[in-house]
Amino acid sequence: MPKSNRKAPDDRLRLAEGRREAITELLQAQRAVTVGEIEERFGVSPMTARRDLAELERQGQARRTHGGAVLPSTSSHEDSFTARMATATAAKRLLATAAAATVEDGEALFLDSSTTAYHLAELLIREDRPVTVVTNSLPIVDLIASNARETIELIVAGGQLRRISRSFVGPVAVESLRRHWTDRAFLSVKGIAPDGTLTDADPLEAEVKRTMIAQAGHATLLVDGGKLDRRGLSVIGPVTDCTDVLVAGLATENEDLLAAIDVPGVTVRRLDREDDPTAEASA
Repeated sequence: MPKSNRKAPDDRLRLAEGRREAITELLQAQRAVTVGEIEERFGVSPMTARRDLAELERQGQARRTHGGAVLPSTSSHEDSFTARMATATAAKRLLATAAAATVEDGEALFLDSSTTAYHLAELLIREDRPVTVVTNSLPIVDLIASNARETIELIVAGGQLRRISRSFVGPVAVESLRRHWTDRAFLSVKGIAPDGTLTDADPLEAEVKRTMIAQAGHATLLVDGGKLDRRGLSVIGPVTDCTDVLVAGLATENEDLLAAIDVPGVTVRRLDREDDPTAEASA
């Protein structure tokens, strides 16, 4: 009988495992890989390439994107505004309370499209604070516009509406923000890299946040503990662009992550530790 050229199941499995190990090494080296790149490098079909990425995602080695994959820690994945409103709520409200306490009547504020900034806007309305808010957040616009007391002056950065984040982004939004100077900016991020780089899931959103920081006299970063253990695809800038960072909801076992933001020139405040409520930045 003629010898079959078909590979045994065990051989095919070993080949697939070896290829996936090589794809993982490629991901770790360049942080992203495309289906086309896998096809060309390993001589496989698009279906096989996508199957490999699906398996690596199941193993936690990759996160699939449109046309390829990235490392799980460098993801463009983004939850909707509604989904984010339901996460880390206690920490975000604690951050909002601390942020509101630093605001003086008559000040102008940038509020970004984060859910933490939304909680801050709720508090400013509840306290009937006479301030001016400049924002690209549609939920914050709706919230302030529906306030019958009209204590807060509202300026909206128009532009392209991102439905997932319910925020206005793009050149029109950025140009609108550049036409204003504010006393303070309050913003959050997708995550913070170990070297202190602030990141977001979307490049247009990152540009808006970068502009707010640049146009504010005092920029305060509001982060729940989970933000210190992840990073997004798009760079906003170094944490040293901010004046201070408020942190809440950081688990004790993750306190070493504070090293990314505890740098000279930045004041870090831990809001949920009575024994060490503030950590002064180095001179």
